[in-house]
Amino acid sequence: MTTTNLAVDDETARLRRPAGIRSIRLGTTKVSFVPDGVVLLPPRGWLPDTTDEVWRAHPEYLDESGHLVASLGGLLVENGDRALLIDTGFGPQSLPADPATPRGPIRGGALLENLAALGRHPRDVEAVAFTHLHPDHLGWTDRPAPGTDRPAFAHAPHLVSAPEWAARADGHGEQAAALEPYVRTVTDGEEIFPGVRVRVTGGHTPGHTTYEITSGGRRLIAFGDALHSPVQIGHPEWSAAVDHDPARAAAQRRALIAELAKPDTIGFGIHFADVVFGRVGRGESGPVWEPVDE
Repeated sequence: MTTTNLAVDDETARLRRPAGIRSIRLGTTKVSFVPDGVVLLPPRGWLPDTTDEVWRAHPEYLDESGHLVASLGGLLVENGDRALLIDTGFGPQSLPADPATPRGPIRGGALLENLAALGRHPRDVEAVAFTHLHPDHLGWTDRPAPGTDRPAFAHAPHLVSAPEWAARADGHGEQAAALEPYVRTVTDGEEIFPGVRVRVTGGHTPGHTTYEITSGGRRLIAFGDALHSPVQIGHPEWSAAVDHDPARAAAQRRALIAELAKPDTIGFGIHFADVVFGRVGRGESGPVWEPVDE
């Protein structure tokens, strides 16, 4: 096998497995994916505008069971001795596939262990910010830290965009209610941490939020669930079955993909298998996701 084929095989393998800890630097800021677990997504159920022909043409995105592999976790942002966490994974629980939804089996629980591997304790996190209020992003907010009776991040403010918090009863009110004692709402453009700004986009949920992180002349956009799979980079018209406003979500994806193609801009796709950090490049037939590892 040639060196080129080895590289292609490794890249394909990364599309079919959940991510481990991955870190990159933006000037004086370090950003790290903190894994919590994985969910398997039936491709046509999750992206209902696709066809069997699409997936026959793109088998590299599917694992041996025929699912899209979506990582679960959070993004740790460190600046000196300060730390911010964006999203908290699914938490210490597992569920089988739900035939009533477009979701396959899901499991979490590794976030605190991986946070420790990065040299951080939950008490080191000064704030927790959320892209949106879905259970696979709220996981550790209402779960006690091991050996305690309090949620792991109960000491920290929980930052949620104002429109997302206003719509919290739309399907996820019970878990969102557990956040209420800790929530501080934030607004579009607000700086919540050195170099980290809120961008309220909507689409996936009423107040879905991305976070723009800048340092050292580089920019990272943590885009939450605006995109669930690298395959959508070339097909922004493919909305997820769970998108609150599919048309708005598609418009946001188009704008996001154009932005991710700009110089010195990196994206963070929390569900992007083992290619969570990347940039948008130009492939033979359009934009493609190019993993970035440093």
